[in-house]
Amino acid sequence: MKPSPFRETLTIAWPYLRPYRWGLLAGFASLILKVMAATVVPLILRDGFDTLLAGFDFDKLWRFAALILIASLVRGAAQYYMRLKLVSISRDVEFDIRNDIFAQLTRLSADFFQSMRTGDIMARSTNDLNQVRMMLGPGVMYWTETVLTTLLAVTVMVGVDWELTLIALIPAPLVSVAVVYFGQRIHKRFETIQSQFSDISSRAQENMSGARIVRAYAQEQAEIDKFAALNRDYIQANMGLVRDTGMFYPLLQALVGLTFLLVMWAGGWRLAEGRITLGGFVMFQSYMGMLIWPMIAFGWVINLTQRGMASLKRIREILDAHPAITRPVSPRALPEPPRGELRLENVSVIFGGVRALDGVTMTIPAGAAAAVVGHTGSGKSTLLQLFPRLLDPASGRVFFDGIDLRDLDPRALRRYIGFVPQESFLFSSTLAENIRLGAPDASRSEIEAAAEKAGLAGDIAGFPQGYETVLGERGITLSGGQKQRTSIARALLPDPAVLILDDALSAVDTITEERILHHLADAVRGRTSLFVSHRVSTVKDCDVIFVLDQGKIREQGTHAELIARGGYYAELHRKQLLEEELEKVS
Repeated sequence: MKPSPFRETLTIAWPYLRPYRWGLLAGFASLILKVMAATVVPLILRDGFDTLLAGFDFDKLWRFAALILIASLVRGAAQYYMRLKLVSISRDVEFDIRNDIFAQLTRLSADFFQSMRTGDIMARSTNDLNQVRMMLGPGVMYWTETVLTTLLAVTVMVGVDWELTLIALIPAPLVSVAVVYFGQRIHKRFETIQSQFSDISSRAQENMSGARIVRAYAQEQAEIDKFAALNRDYIQANMGLVRDTGMFYPLLQALVGLTFLLVMWAGGWRLAEGRITLGGFVMFQSYMGMLIWPMIAFGWVINLTQRGMASLKRIREILDAHPAITRPVSPRALPEPPRGELRLENVSVIFGGVRALDGVTMTIPAGAAAAVVGHTGSGKSTLLQLFPRLLDPASGRVFFDGIDLRDLDPRALRRYIGFVPQESFLFSSTLAENIRLGAPDASRSEIEAAAEKAGLAGDIAGFPQGYETVLGERGITLSGGQKQRTSIARALLPDPAVLILDDALSAVDTITEERILHHLADAVRGRTSLFVSHRVSTVKDCDVIFVLDQGKIREQGTHAELIARGGYYAELHRKQLLEEELEKVS
């Protein structure tokens, strides 16, 4: 049997509430004290009216006034502490969930981010998280207060006149029906609204990231129209929610008014017949006044709860996602220092039913310089991602110094691998902070040495703030070549045993490429290095070159050996020599 949404929500939320259970206990104790103090006031009014009507006395008046004042002060103090504890705990839970979301996002593999858009993730991490906080803070607090106030007030009312109490509660079943009906509608509408908010966030994020492309193709108005359509759907969905809540609250208020009318009519007859004292009648009216807020708040709390439950479910889709790359229970340790031998054994990788790699076997000896060349889509980048274990093969095994990567802690493995991806990503911080990403404790001299090896030092000398130059978002203030060289400096700084460059020189001209390769010659000496490039000039000095075609290795050998064979590599070399000659002529 499927658990109820409320029980499922409580099961999910309790691990976050558990560390604050003593604070919750103190908060709920204050809530109980506050409700009890509020419930006492109508009883004091009843006794006060009946006593003073029997014989007016200033001493008695001051005594009853003092009792009401004391009850009100206790109520106010308890309410303050109740809100302080319970609302603060909801903020603490928000803090914990936000940290868990971020930590989970850092653990998840690339396939998760391919299936969930960035804007959707941002919406769940902000808007949905705020709804969960409202449910666990004000929602739980007012829910408890509403139920407790109703129970205490009704209990006292039944003790005074059970018939009048039953008459006063005639609208209660109608309230229950309205709450259930509108609660379900609000829940469904809010799930739709949150999904549409994710679409809007994703569209905005994509346009901000691709602003230059949009302008280059003169698609500003088209994107504005698409965004307006999403926004219009979002507003329409919200208007549906507004209509439901707009009907819900007035309906509750009408039922409250009906309750007062019934109490006035039945209580007036009882008062006239002497079946209830004036003090008792005033007490009933006071309790009915106390029940107005619970009846109205009940609808508001239901709204908060339904929103929070829908949002918590969306957040759990992130927190419950399982990373494709996991740490073994008992990871093996790499030898110190690692040699850096890399080996693939009959490895296949499948994406969407298509084999990106098909039965690849290769060995790169420790300290060797190797290269992979091939057509676009031949599987070069996929192959490189296997070694730092950014993805796992569908079949076959990958080895580092003779140890299967699945037996190693991925974080420990990656400390020994410097990886430069094809697309250089830089953070919106200083140039020095971007370079020291993999070695946070690196000194300025070490940063400068890594920049020198990457051929970046000359460019940095021309920057106004040098290494303290703050880069724009994704390094937009740098050229494509400067971004790539910054990524190379970042990879070199930790002094890794293995250096992997995925077409890392594609954004520089041949002259700059020669200069960078000259600098890298010393950096890669004695270090296992693996290059992917579409230029023969980048890989011609490597110890071994692998030619990849349709996910399979078709050729391998040195530059001279592959030229002599006259295969794909030789043809690629001939075409690039011709292109260089044509460039010289032009």
